[in-house]
Amino acid sequence: MTGISEPLSAPLNIGFDYTRSLGTVHGRFATSLRDGGIIGVRGSDGRVHVPPIEYDPDTAAPLDDFVEVGSQGTVVSWTWMPEPLPGQPLERAFAWALVRLDGADTPLLHAVDVPGPEAISTGMRVQVRWAAERGNGIRDIACFEPAGTTEQLEPAGGDPVTMLTTPVNLDYTHSASPEESRYLEGLVEGRLLGQRCPACAKVYMPPRGACPTDGVPTVEEVELPDTGIVTTFCIVNVPFLGQRIKPPYVGAYILLDGADIAFLHLVLGCEADQVRMGMRVKASWKPRDQWGHTLENIDHFEPTGEPDAAFETYAHHL
Repeated sequence: MTGISEPLSAPLNIGFDYTRSLGTVHGRFATSLRDGGIIGVRGSDGRVHVPPIEYDPDTAAPLDDFVEVGSQGTVVSWTWMPEPLPGQPLERAFAWALVRLDGADTPLLHAVDVPGPEAISTGMRVQVRWAAERGNGIRDIACFEPAGTTEQLEPAGGDPVTMLTTPVNLDYTHSASPEESRYLEGLVEGRLLGQRCPACAKVYMPPRGACPTDGVPTVEEVELPDTGIVTTFCIVNVPFLGQRIKPPYVGAYILLDGADIAFLHLVLGCEADQVRMGMRVKASWKPRDQWGHTLENIDHFEPTGEPDAAFETYAHHL
């Protein structure tokens, strides 16, 4: 197997806007925040939970005894955040703290805006600093600040808050294994590289580094053709944000000739209702100047026109 000097790595971001319906309990909490108040809910043991919970932790019964609590409270515990991450409540260093609001029995996790760790302590009294724009659930509390600071709150109101959209982002650096790096380098060259298990002789594409069946390294590199068959497939009929192809279209598991593991890709070049199990397909590559370390170098697969594969040749992949 040809080696590479170092495994590849690259920064990756997974992000999407998560929209949820709030329901009776969380909707009431979000509406209260929007209007400049904070509510909790009383459980069967008499404790007031903030944020409110939907079901009693002891009896599992639905809870509906709502209780208004104060916008001031006491720091129960805290930790210092010297370098805030994108999307956190403050862009400068701050403290994360568990704050038990007056009238509540459970603490609420939020940011406390203080100049340094020496300015916060367990037992410290703090108060809510409201966000300028509200209607965003817990983000209506911009942060907490030391009690006694002048509180400014513009009136708010309107229909009950029933839906919230929250951006979700995960930034990380992915480091590929040596086997995956060889596979990714091959894609830049227009080659599809798999690896064979020395025990069961299965060929994995993309390579896995070790056979999940036998638990031994897959050291033999195998170059595969860009032709194969459709094993299973799904016709996508529902549009969604960011979709680059107008429905209906097909996502299918493609089993390359000579491989023993199928992978997911698009099947285009024919009507969606013409795609079938066993259909012979061939890769349609993007222009070479668009190639990178990704299987998206292949724009899609399309029918070759050859006779379908016999069911017995792929039945064990279903």
